[in-house]
Amino acid sequence: MPTTALRVELGWRSGPGVPDADASALLLVGGKVRSDADFVFYNQSAHSSGAVRHEGKREAGGRVTDSLLVDLARVEPAIETVILAASSDGGSFGKVPDLYIEVRDAVRNTVAARFDNPGATVETAFVLGEFYRRQGAWKFRAVGQGYDSGLEGLATDYGISVDEPQQTAPAAPPAPPAPAVTAPPAPAAPPVTQPPPPAKRPAAAPPPATQQPAAVPSAPAAEPVRLTKVTLTKAAPSVSLTKQGGTSGAMRVNLNWQVRKQFSGWARKLGRPVAMHDDLDLDLCCLYELTDGSKGVVQALGNAFGSLHQPPFIHLDGDDRTGAVTSGENLTVNLDHKQYFRRILVFVTIYEGARSFADLHATVTLQPQYGAPIDFSLDECTVPSTVCALALITNTGSDLVVQREARYLVPERGVSPQRTVDYAYGWGMNWTPGRK
Repeated sequence: MPTTALRVELGWRSGPGVPDADASALLLVGGKVRSDADFVFYNQSAHSSGAVRHEGKREAGGRVTDSLLVDLARVEPAIETVILAASSDGGSFGKVPDLYIEVRDAVRNTVAARFDNPGATVETAFVLGEFYRRQGAWKFRAVGQGYDSGLEGLATDYGISVDEPQQTAPAAPPAPPAPAVTAPPAPAAPPVTQPPPPAKRPAAAPPPATQQPAAVPSAPAAEPVRLTKVTLTKAAPSVSLTKQGGTSGAMRVNLNWQVRKQFSGWARKLGRPVAMHDDLDLDLCCLYELTDGSKGVVQALGNAFGSLHQPPFIHLDGDDRTGAVTSGENLTVNLDHKQYFRRILVFVTIYEGARSFADLHATVTLQPQYGAPIDFSLDECTVPSTVCALALITNTGSDLVVQREARYLVPERGVSPQRTVDYAYGWGMNWTPGRK
């Protein structure tokens, strides 16, 4: 294998009833991970060395792919093997058609290796391939080892500690009550005359405490890996944060993207390519409405970055141009103040570098501090859209609900993307021109 940045693509054919699948990687020394940090997957998207990161899913032309970026030049010298794995969600791999793994040069976009899985039945996880060191060079081996115990079974096989809710055995039925025994009535007790209370005396000083050696705090134990996740789709577009236990702490909303420079969608119909450049600048934004009726926008434009600890309790951490999972564009919502929220609409605009979202494959992840992560991919864009509504968070009074929108909007001539999304969702705000 070339010692460079490689894109590992897990792919399959989509369709009704086809389970979802997820790519993951494990970095091994002596056949095991050194710690849970050597596991890269949808809930732990990047390795600390920067050598491996999970890029997320995209769907186009009836096929779905989930990608990992592996930079072999940055893999630590101690690491001997990088396992490339897949797990299914919602069924076994016997229901996932045309499963394959492909390794591409991330710069030249040329295929370095490919392995089409020959067939599966009851497996819910696979080691499809691996990078391994041999005589100072990196090689790729197709493996195809299946597990019927899912990602948990695969991960624990390589030394990962997994924290998953255990099934609780049903409680034994209560024992029938013992028959009541009627005791003969006790004779009435003679009245008791209480003695007068003793005179108050000064309290005696307590005996001196025995000096104990100070306890030395132990290092906190590492948190085990959680495999739980929620993926929103067209068929199942919403989820309750309340039921997921994710209604407190900070919730991070991340947008990451990949650009494929090619003819597609509406641009192909018009006979010209999409003008999409290396300086592509997307802006993650949100409209908010609070329970007191106040409304506003959080965005980089106009330096309206918001605030996490005072209204609107939403903060944009910066303006990113890379689209990387580890950075990308991030909004943080302070769910400790959820009682002030009425609704929040998260959306993304193209600030410069492209005329449309065509050929842009993006993944949205909402990561509550105390709940399962929620993710979804954007559909392929086939209209000249410069603004996309991503997710709507609504406070119903008793619940916080996240609704997948993934709705591309086409601004009318002279209308800004922000005003377009305002009109579409009836926010009713007044807009003035702004700049970064």
